Amino acid sequence: MRERVHGWGAADHGRGLRTGVAVALAATAVLGGVGAAVAPATAVPAVAERQARAGLPQPTGPYAVGTTALRLVDRGRPDPWQPERARELMISLWYPATRPAHGDERARYMEPPAAEHFGGPDGAGVFNYRTDPGRTDWSGVRTHALRDAPALPATRPRPVVLYSAGLGDPRTWGTGLVEDLVSRGYLVVTVDHPYDASEVAFPDGRLATSVLPTLAGQPGLDIGALLRKALATRVADTRFVLDELAALRTDRRLPAALAGSLDLDRIGMVGHSAGGFTAAQAMHDDPRIKAGVNLDGQLHFPGPDGTGVQLSSVAEEGLDRPFLLMGTQSEDSGDYRGQPGWAAFWQHTRGWKADVTLLGSRHGSYTDAQSLLPQLARQGAVPEEAVRGDVGDVRPERAVLATRAYVGSFLDRWLRGHDDHLLDGPSSRFPEMRFES
Repeated sequence: MRERVHGWGAADHGRGLRTGVAVALAATAVLGGVGAAVAPATAVPAVAERQARAGLPQPTGPYAVGTTALRLVDRGRPDPWQPERARELMISLWYPATRPAHGDERARYMEPPAAEHFGGPDGAGVFNYRTDPGRTDWSGVRTHALRDAPALPATRPRPVVLYSAGLGDPRTWGTGLVEDLVSRGYLVVTVDHPYDASEVAFPDGRLATSVLPTLAGQPGLDIGALLRKALATRVADTRFVLDELAALRTDRRLPAALAGSLDLDRIGMVGHSAGGFTAAQAMHDDPRIKAGVNLDGQLHFPGPDGTGVQLSSVAEEGLDRPFLLMGTQSEDSGDYRGQPGWAAFWQHTRGWKADVTLLGSRHGSYTDAQSLLPQLARQGAVPEEAVRGDVGDVRPERAVLATRAYVGSFLDRWLRGHDDHLLDGPSSRFPEMRFES
């Protein structure tokens, strides 16, 4: 991992709260207290033969994939969750590379300490996706990327896409979509939000784990206030990453040819659940983001007493730039008419907009859960009913194909000027994707 330090200056899962704090509430009984949430990494035990294994779907584009990780520190901002510390983040840059990775060259999906926590009793693999603790070899999952590979030179800098995962999920949980976008020529930046994400592994061996389950279990909790704080932190993180990307264009510590590959005049953002809310709100607050995609994330908060709703400013005011809503058939989801925040956003948005719903899907269908969980279920590492609750009964390969196609079509149209007309209306290519109007 490389490092960059910013200088001084400047309900249960799939239901109810689409931002995912309901997951933290439901998880409190499972997790108990998470403590201060910063702990030294522990030794990872040898992988037992009985552990389940799974693989990510192959990228479909013509380019090989490279990746590199960076630590960023915002010295001018105390961490909202740990105010005695400056805010620090981990990001990964994913980019077209000069050659593909083979075998064990392929970068790990998760670093071993993070993988152990994710799949353990206190991790998001259990409390978000109901996998059996310790039954999956998460550190053995490989991406299709070559770590720190030289970037493939381009005649023009590449459009940049930020990716934000759902509340409690690590930045890796959308790798299947991210790698496919890179294979089609995008440069993607995945962002971890420490103390929100289940765990974040730092280069010095620290593992920052989520504080949200502990906070969600406090008596008299104002869940709306916790949600607003989480979203504000995520938006501030996103804007800080954008600031840092400008400086990274001249950073010689990056893999060869990568620094010159970032086109910061063509920035998009994609997020799932709380990450989708983050994408919309960050786009509202920061004009550098030109286009955005919300994968089944609410755009409102619960009211002060836990009932009713409070609209976000992006829902109340809308956007003047292109935005895509992608809903699922989870309870309180679906099209824009089924969510108060989406309905307000639809009414107030002046820019181009579209809304599609994946039939037979559930809240996890737009994430790596869609491809990984069915594989794990076949090996007994997650109950079949949990898989159906998380990803529904849509065929996994069709869900993956549809997600890639619609996100890619949207970004191509608004960041590259290439329109395949998939988002003009219903498509016979994807009968499982309902187009809303």
